[in-house]
Amino acid sequence: MPTPPPPLLLSLLLTLLISSAAASPKHDLVRRSCVHASYPDVCLRTLSSSSSSGAAATPRDLAQAAVRVSLAHVRKAAEYLAALRGSVARREQGALGDCVEQMADTVDELRKTMAALRQLRRGGGGAEFRWQMSNAETWVSAALTDEETCLDGFKEIGGEVRADVRKKVTNVARVTSNALYLINLLDD
Repeated sequence: MPTPPPPLLLSLLLTLLISSAAASPKHDLVRRSCVHASYPDVCLRTLSSSSSSGAAATPRDLAQAAVRVSLAHVRKAAEYLAALRGSVARREQGALGDCVEQMADTVDELRKTMAALRQLRRGGGGAEFRWQMSNAETWVSAALTDEETCLDGFKEIGGEVRADVRKKVTNVARVTSNALYLINLLDD
């Protein structure tokens, strides 16, 4: 006759089973939506822990939360780049100045993305929905282009500054890419 499992193991298994069965609908929406994102781990981490996604009950809410997360990352990166600008060589200052401008453009485009998402409504033959979807996709795509343009300015610059900028901007690009993915899901 096999020996029964220890009570502690049974208790742990029961706790895991109950907690997974009682997962909140918000967390389930985040998990289901992020699974095929370009950067699923980043998507899950930023949207599961984000206060921006606290009320995300629908895919549109989640897409808006993803854009808010992207905005927060862009602003933080822009502050870092602006502060860094004063402590580097002249050539790096120029690239950093251009990059800060690109980040400002990114903020503007992500704000326009949010405005388009707020206007998004189904019905009416779908023409208005398609128009607003197109606007949201265009603005967030432009934001991604600005982030890439920022990195392009550092192709001829080496060293620690380039590595720092690449790390910050790549992180921003990942959350922005995930926001685009979640926006595209709204069209399905």
